[in-house]
Amino acid sequence: MIDFNLPDHVAQQVAMAQMVAEHVMRPKSRFYDESEHDIPWEFVYTMWPQMADQARRDLDAALKPKETNGSSGNGAKRPRTTNLRMIHLIEALSWGDAGMYLTMPSSQLAGAAIQAVGTPEQKERFLRRFTGDTPTWGAMCMTEPQAGSDTSAIRTTAIKDGDEWVLNGTKIFVTSGHKALKDSNGIIVVWATVDPKAGRAGMKPFVVEAGTPGVEILKLEHKLGIRASDTAMIVFDNARIPADHILGNPTVLNSKDHPEGFKGAMKTFDATRPIVAASALGIARAAIDYTKDILKREEGIEIRYNVPRHKLTAAERDVIDMEAMHRAAWLLTMKAAWMMDQGLPNTLESSECKVKAGEAVTKITQKAVETLGPIGYSRDHLVEKWMRDAKINDIFEGTGQINRLVIARRILGYTSKELR
Repeated sequence: MIDFNLPDHVAQQVAMAQMVAEHVMRPKSRFYDESEHDIPWEFVYTMWPQMADQARRDLDAALKPKETNGSSGNGAKRPRTTNLRMIHLIEALSWGDAGMYLTMPSSQLAGAAIQAVGTPEQKERFLRRFTGDTPTWGAMCMTEPQAGSDTSAIRTTAIKDGDEWVLNGTKIFVTSGHKALKDSNGIIVVWATVDPKAGRAGMKPFVVEAGTPGVEILKLEHKLGIRASDTAMIVFDNARIPADHILGNPTVLNSKDHPEGFKGAMKTFDATRPIVAASALGIARAAIDYTKDILKREEGIEIRYNVPRHKLTAAERDVIDMEAMHRAAWLLTMKAAWMMDQGLPNTLESSECKVKAGEAVTKITQKAVETLGPIGYSRDHLVEKWMRDAKINDIFEGTGQINRLVIARRILGYTSKELR
């Protein structure tokens, strides 16, 4: 039975996150949008104790033997809510400011990759550093100048040389890459090929620690939205890392449909796409809330939900349509997260919620700007910022077009070669 209800202690965490979003993030939202790449230290230090404590709990649970994981201690099973909790927290924080949320110290996508394909020893070694007293960042390097959605085109290489791997290549659009590499305890996960001729089967993830010689931040991107978040270009020039920093099996395992290396990347995205969807829907909820508030305060329009549609004003119909899009995407997102908590495959559902949320937040924020007119377009209000922040959610973690292909292949049973 599907149950999206949250335990009381998780509901309390979400309520606290909403308070942080309202009282810590929202008042500084415009400032950090204008002063791109500044680190919101007040927010960072507010969030870190809770983030570190939760990271410790999640890691301890992940490292438990499977037969005891999820037990209440007296033999009774309790439902896992790790991913449901995460999407609710991220939705609330993104309601405050999506860019500032992305500056939150955590393992981020690096942690998702380590959880997906790392050994228990690697999880302990690399993820334990995100449970200490000092804010710590992680990042993942996948995209390259010539390899965006087509991961088989990755050219960054990893060559074995004795007890080390040597990395060479360039990665772009690395979220939190600057913070992860400038943090003495930070790490990045780099996807590289150990055999260019093997295509996706040669793709492997490698953990690179901050301070590794040969790793350089070439530039920081100036972006349309989520401007508080740093997005870096990183170059690897004969960067040497220990042999045991490769995640998973170093052997190239060829399989017609699901190469081992590519499967590792996709397992990471199965975990992170619902998170991106949740962030998108936090932005969408912010736009809906503000639109309803302005319509009521400035125009005296209060949405009437008990009136037939043909008797509603155009503004009321627009708001109801916005809310319907938001609710549909949120239900898909909760389902994808719930399936992760149950240990069920969720590739289809994670892509569905990512597509729906990216489309919904783009349309909702645009409609908010249109509905509010000068207020929506003015920089005196945050509505135009939410419209700018929204668009990235239809692009990163797999574009809407790519995720639609994933959905079609899953439903129709086609391979990537059969349906492009």
